[in-house]
Amino acid sequence: MKKFFTILAVAFMMMAVPAQAQLKFGLTGGVNLTQMSYSEDVIEDNASNKTGFFVGPTVTFTLPVVGLGFDASALYDQRSAESKSATETTTIKTKSIQVPINVRYGIGLGSMASVFAFAGPQFGFNIGDKSTAIGDAAEWTMKSSNMSVNLGVGAMLLGHLQAKINYNIALGKTGEFELAGAAKTAAETAGSAVGLGDAKANSWQVSLTYLF
Repeated sequence: MKKFFTILAVAFMMMAVPAQAQLKFGLTGGVNLTQMSYSEDVIEDNASNKTGFFVGPTVTFTLPVVGLGFDASALYDQRSAESKSATETTTIKTKSIQVPINVRYGIGLGSMASVFAFAGPQFGFNIGDKSTAIGDAAEWTMKSSNMSVNLGVGAMLLGHLQAKINYNIALGKTGEFELAGAAKTAAETAGSAVGLGDAKANSWQVSLTYLF
């Protein structure tokens, strides 16, 4: 009889967790501060920080009993960085669809608020210009897709408003610099490399999500 009640209690617990699971849909918007870093000394200074933005739908799934949850978004993301060469300054702009998928663990602070930490991969797909001229002799080419990782913390207020801050770390190169125009033609004719190096774009991001 004791075993029967034990099995029954476990069964009730297993049914209770899905019953308390919460699936919510919402809208996310935020800003990012992008910093470019180069593999070679092809630019006089590293690109300066520039502010961009992102916006799009979000879905969250949480298990309040254990504090574990997941969230995923499809975000229109626009970033820019200012590259300074010896003779001029060029703004590099990127437009993409970013799909972050995060695992999160939260701690309740009562019925009105909770805090959480999160981490996960982010997949990006370029939808903007593929290349940008850097002066007359060089060109920046954006990769068609990229992958990054998010690390951050956040807070949930009143069950509907979510605020987050995170650092988005690029995995692999975001794009590359090459010779262009006559300089590229001359290098190819001479059998020389046309590549000048590649770059990564990491970003600090702050966002707000309203969950319906």
